Amino acid sequence: MPNQKPFSLLVVPDDEPPVLFGTPYEARARALSKDTEWHFDRPANEEESIARMKDSDAVINIRSSVQFTRRVLAACPKLKLLSVWGTGIDHVDLAAAVDLGITVCNTPGYGAPYVAEHALTMALAVSRQIVQNDRYIREGGWTRGFINELYGKTLGVVGAGAIGQRMIQLGQGIGMNVIAWTVNASQERAASYGVEFVSLERLFRESDVVSLHVALSKETNKLIKAEHLAVMKPTSILVNTARGAVVDEAALLETLQQNHIAGAGLDVFEAEPLPAGHPFLKLDNVVLSPHAGGMAYNGTMRGLEMSVENLEAFAAGSPTYVLAKGI
Repeated sequence: MPNQKPFSLLVVPDDEPPVLFGTPYEARARALSKDTEWHFDRPANEEESIARMKDSDAVINIRSSVQFTRRVLAACPKLKLLSVWGTGIDHVDLAAAVDLGITVCNTPGYGAPYVAEHALTMALAVSRQIVQNDRYIREGGWTRGFINELYGKTLGVVGAGAIGQRMIQLGQGIGMNVIAWTVNASQERAASYGVEFVSLERLFRESDVVSLHVALSKETNKLIKAEHLAVMKPTSILVNTARGAVVDEAALLETLQQNHIAGAGLDVFEAEPLPAGHPFLKLDNVVLSPHAGGMAYNGTMRGLEMSVENLEAFAAGSPTYVLAKGI
């Protein structure tokens, strides 16, 4: 790229824990701006976010805990480009960005194989009781009862984007029967993926494993309700590597506490990090993970590279992966 600096101030408001800093993509990002500001903790509130970004014309967002509300965006009058590392943009007011002339880009698809792999791992960990057996042996035990297999069972995949499609493939690959639900179901997509699209109620009723792969939006907030959990088999497993708020967490907690299902694998939560003393921590039928589904090294590096490519493409006049186009 020519020795030009298309941006005046690039801000990374939330590289905590650091993932972009110290990579080759840090240097590429710095090369695009006359000045840069890097922050290694997360803003505690909107005021702190505004203080960090108010003079920026470009931002790379690492953590979804930073809320880009209309108020925050309006307080950044020079901002031209927001590049979000990741697929989910539920923390960004896209309509406000358009109104304020801010282009928003993300990094779609880079983590799909890794998140799906993590979801399958969690399903296997719960069904094979990996965590409980590990603990049991460390405490001096040995023989336990039967564990559950997934082969020949039914996998219900909620959401058929890039991650959901890969989860369908993985389920089929280990010999599971796969059904799915998606907002935009069609016979063509069903034939392409080799699945039958069914209603949510039927999916929850028939599945031995339900794996969630929808983006969080107004439409999917609390998409999975108590009535869906109530029809699950007592031997079934719920896996969530999407967003915590996709599920009615209170209803899920009660379902698990009452042993109405066999267990759950949870990589995401309504409040992250999971607060100390949270009831999930007391449950033996839950495998917990710290929102790590997409943190495979190769996938992470590609996603970070894409976040910087968004800046380079915008500077070249051809922005990529655009979710909101500034006017």
